[in-house]
Amino acid sequence: MSTIATVARIALGLAFVAAAFTKIGQGRAWMAQAVAVGTPRLVATSLPWVELALGAALVAGLASPWPAVGAIAMLGLFTAWIVSQLAAGRRPPCACFGALSTRPLSWWQVARNGGLVLLGAVSVVA
Repeated sequence: MSTIATVARIALGLAFVAAAFTKIGQGRAWMAQAVAVGTPRLVATSLPWVELALGAALVAGLASPWPAVGAIAMLGLFTAWIVSQLAAGRRPPCACFGALSTRPLSWWQVARNGGLVLLGAVSVVA
């Protein structure tokens, strides 16, 4: 694996670990925020742990390239949800990074996710 792919993989992994820890650190507040925007309770409960597992696997370089593929898939789902909210004129708080992201949804989150998908793609193909 090239140095560029390794850096991309680790950066993506750290983003997923950060997202997980900020959600886990919020406890019930994360759950309330997620459920308020229509996230099923089971998804809201498991999401931080899935993010943590994927992030840790990315940072450690385990089972490559599958954690990156999983991260890209998750980011695709997150981005589709954000775009659907924006298209419907809804701008709930972005809970992407738990307590660190309380601003309303905007196209910034779409662009950020695009950058994270690019990191994932680089880590898969480079």
